[in-house]
Amino acid sequence: QVQLVESGGGLVQAGGSLRLSCAASGRTFSDYAMGWFRQAIGKEREFVATINYSGARTYYVDSVKGRFTIFRDNVKNTVYLQMNSLEPEDTAVYYCAAKRTSYTPYYYTNFNAYDYWGQGTQVTVSS
Repeated sequence: QVQLVESGGGLVQAGGSLRLSCAASGRTFSDYAMGWFRQAIGKEREFVATINYSGARTYYVDSVKGRFTIFRDNVKNTVYLQMNSLEPEDTAVYYCAAKRTSYTPYYYTNFNAYDYWGQGTQVTVSS
């Protein structure tokens, strides 16, 4: 069982930056691929970024490439999403998710693949 707690959301002006954190409980965090998803009001949950168990492989949705960076610290059991050059279209509730991968090098973009989810953190970008 893994529990995920997101933090770092807030209100920021367009062009600003935020860093989201997702702290995971449990001793096998390094065995999990992690993902960030977001859901804006009236829209479906959308994949944002994913990282494999070691941090060596990452993947992003096109709309955030070059602006967002996902990385992890397996000692601190935490995954991060550094968000730069934020745009009003980035406004959403951001969720982190974990999928056990038994130390295989895969990452996952489909929300149905994930086993555990956090409660979400609100990001609001004003124009």
